[in-house]
Amino acid sequence: MNQLEKFNKSYPIQIELPVQWGDMDAFNHVNNAMYFKYFESVRIAYFEKLGVMGTDKKDNVAPILAETSCRFKFPLNFPDTILVGASIIENHSHGFLMEYAVYSQQLKKITSVGTGRIVMLNYASHEKIKVDEDLQAKIKTLESGS
Repeated sequence: MNQLEKFNKSYPIQIELPVQWGDMDAFNHVNNAMYFKYFESVRIAYFEKLGVMGTDKKDNVAPILAETSCRFKFPLNFPDTILVGASIIENHSHGFLMEYAVYSQQLKKITSVGTGRIVMLNYASHEKIKVDEDLQAKIKTLESGS
């Protein structure tokens, strides 16, 4: 299985983004901070698919990023188009752990992988909230490809 097939199999939510000239730094590769923006974009796409965006619901519960990381494998450069994928790899009582990957169409390989620990938060009380059964079911369906 090549890296694109592995990527497509591993990440049920994917977005395509162009690498912008302004994403690069003085060393002529994409700046490390940009990867976290790429991860944010796919995380939001995942949340939209789950229907958990924003705090406009009457219960004031929404996801919040508690921790994030990135492992850089190969540098990205302009011009390129990337696929950014997200998957939930662990479920926890008050949230879940997401995994991200960036696939370079120019290099034909995964250039970075990362994680994001997500916690469900009541934005009115600022307390962690247990993940409800409805959200758990939506995650299971999305991850199974159903």
